[in-house]
Amino acid sequence: MARTVLGIDFGTSNSAAGFVVDGAPRLVELSPGRTTLPTTFFFDFDTREALIGDPANEALLDGAEGRFMRALKRVLGTDLMHEERRILNRQMTFVDIIGSFLGQIKSRAEAATGLAFDHALSGRPVVFHGAGDPREAQAEDDLRACYLTAGFDSVAFMPEPEAAAIASGALEQTGEIGLIVDVGGGTSDFSLFRSDGDGVTILANHGVRVGGTDFDRAISIDRVMPMLGKGTELRKIMGPGHTSTPNAIFNDLATWEIIPFLYTPQNRRMVAEMTRLAVEPEKLTRLAKVLEDELGHELAFAVERGKIAANTGDEPTVIALDLIERSLSCPVSPAILTAILVPYARKLQTGAEETLRRADLDAASVQRVIYVGGSSLMSMVSDTMKAQFPDARHSFANVFTAVTDGLAIASMRG
Repeated sequence: MARTVLGIDFGTSNSAAGFVVDGAPRLVELSPGRTTLPTTFFFDFDTREALIGDPANEALLDGAEGRFMRALKRVLGTDLMHEERRILNRQMTFVDIIGSFLGQIKSRAEAATGLAFDHALSGRPVVFHGAGDPREAQAEDDLRACYLTAGFDSVAFMPEPEAAAIASGALEQTGEIGLIVDVGGGTSDFSLFRSDGDGVTILANHGVRVGGTDFDRAISIDRVMPMLGKGTELRKIMGPGHTSTPNAIFNDLATWEIIPFLYTPQNRRMVAEMTRLAVEPEKLTRLAKVLEDELGHELAFAVERGKIAANTGDEPTVIALDLIERSLSCPVSPAILTAILVPYARKLQTGAEETLRRADLDAASVQRVIYVGGSSLMSMVSDTMKAQFPDARHSFANVFTAVTDGLAIASMRG
């Protein structure tokens, strides 16, 4: 088989891979009819199978017995990466789990193309955790270990917005300055670039740890968790008076990457005690059901669906919670969504301002803003950028493919 480089966009929510054919990027069909693969895992306790992508999502929603995982990219650089845990009678770390996912991308790409991919060019966020965070170097080291575990001989890294700039650069007029706004599941990255005759020149990169999973978390904490008892009161065990329910369990239940680790006897006992002392026990009973029936990820998917519905329409919608209790739901409208996400809009604005500062440019210098990543379709994102860059053209043409296309093109150039 011929040998070439595989460009891989390993994402918090979805992943894709591409290579170059006759000078043009081509995305790999990673599952029948699809070039993107949900970055999800399901370890089926009955069949002893490890499922990824759509089959993993379906197993969860079908109620199969097992452990579901998502948003593991956010674990890179943390102590969790190298902690061993027993899954399907095997001691595994997150390096093993993510490595097996990347190994599936490698083998599927080779089967689909007839090529052997020994080297990977991987996208990476400009920052994994934050500028100056000591976990930054460790996160890239962790991701490199995952690629080696997957069977690649070597891997190089490219900032994801830089890859998107390369993909978009061929369409730009020489000398035009553009800004890539790449809002993914876990991070938001910015790249200022100038088009030239051979592609693009990167003027400045910057990133903030804000993404779609943070939006989901904020919505869940604000709208859903109060229906499970967040913010309610508990009677004191001894003496008169009340105390508030602890926030930690609710915050963790709203966090994609932590959900799999909440279904412990200790947490179930704690919630049972909270229910016994609750002023509003019916709400804590719902929380107990979520833990007992392991409904955390289904709850998170319901929040995500409600977010998308509220973002795409002008009419109020609801987050359906009938998986917990018949006819249970909570309203979420575009106005509510905007109010909840105000802190993240400010962080995105600050991120863009810092990118301009690093390039010693002002907002008026930017002639085009190019959006990348599924979460960039949130109206809050484009509204924030349009207010900041009112004279620029705003482009959404290649939201889902630009990073993978750019990695493929860059891999050809070496």
